[in-house]
Amino acid sequence: MKYFIICGEASGDLHASHLITALRQRDKNARFRFFGGDLMAAAAGHRGTLLRHYSTLAYMGFVQVLLHAGTILRGMRECKRAMTEWKPDCIILVDYPGFNLRMAKFAKDTALCPVVYYIPPKIWAWKAHRIRQIRRYVDCVLSILPFEEEYYREKHNYEVHYVGNPTYDEIAAHLAEGGRDITHIETYGQEGRPPADIIALLPGSRRQEITANLPVMLKAVAQLQDEHVKRPFTIFVAAAPNTDEALYAQLIAKHAHGVRVDLWKRNVYDLLLAARVALVTSGTATLETAILDVPQVVCYHIRGGRFVNWVRPYFLKCPYISLVNLIAAREVVPELIAADMTPRCLHDHLQAIVDGNERERMLRGYTAMRERLGAVGAPKAAADSIIRIVRNDVAGRK
Repeated sequence: MKYFIICGEASGDLHASHLITALRQRDKNARFRFFGGDLMAAAAGHRGTLLRHYSTLAYMGFVQVLLHAGTILRGMRECKRAMTEWKPDCIILVDYPGFNLRMAKFAKDTALCPVVYYIPPKIWAWKAHRIRQIRRYVDCVLSILPFEEEYYREKHNYEVHYVGNPTYDEIAAHLAEGGRDITHIETYGQEGRPPADIIALLPGSRRQEITANLPVMLKAVAQLQDEHVKRPFTIFVAAAPNTDEALYAQLIAKHAHGVRVDLWKRNVYDLLLAARVALVTSGTATLETAILDVPQVVCYHIRGGRFVNWVRPYFLKCPYISLVNLIAAREVVPELIAADMTPRCLHDHLQAIVDGNERERMLRGYTAMRERLGAVGAPKAAADSIIRIVRNDVAGRK
């Protein structure tokens, strides 16, 4: 079978790469073409072709999208042409709704093949009107969030299928491979320095996120370090793939106020395995941090924070922004968004975890959240569903 897969960011590349592996295991004749990333290319091997890297289309926010509209439109034309020429047996969309829903419409209008959405748009948070496009153009939705089944059914009378969460699988696979490359962490306290608690800073994967979030994070941990002179912290910033290291160096030099901060360029799971606490930009990273049992403060800095906080209830239709709280259906981790994300607020929440009883309360919440996620096996379950859909379609066309 021929599978055409489209994703638009690093997390989609990761999830899609594991889906490709699962499809290859179940379909010995599987071939792939995709708009994606290096991980997908590695998983597909000689059976796949990377047509366009997601980094050339990963723009966030109205202004950035407007400035790069020409690039995005060219990408859409290329994608439509590639699908038409190759004639896949299935189109698999991974998140990235602004682009992918347009590709779904094209596939349906031209009767190309079944369209499967793996990791659908978060219409429970915003842009609920997208359910109309999903109904018309998508044949099957495979969800990775347990609460989405109930939401789609009760709010929109639309059935989606929860297949498990691939983040669980990705972490389990990393641990099974013995991945715990903490050599650098263990030797960090050399030159007469005592061992230190580790604070992990995860400021996001896009340049705009990093430049917005990291300065505030650095100011908060610098203040905490100044207050704990006799208890030094080891501070690492998790580097995003395909991001210039000079950007991190510039921000650290400007905002760390003389406190030593190092860049972590290895697998972020290894950093989290060794961390005592983390500051995490909202997204998949909040879930990864929780699965690895690291207390965290979820934060996201936005310009015009007071205005954003004021209009937020009118646009954001869910009570939380972090996957941890959404899955647990209660506040397990603090969320500091827009105007609430200040160095002082971050510092106070960090201090409550490091010196107070917030740590144990948070870990109990993580346990409840993991119970709702269920067992590992999301890529395999998704691959089984996709192959079944393709075979039924092929049988129906004969």
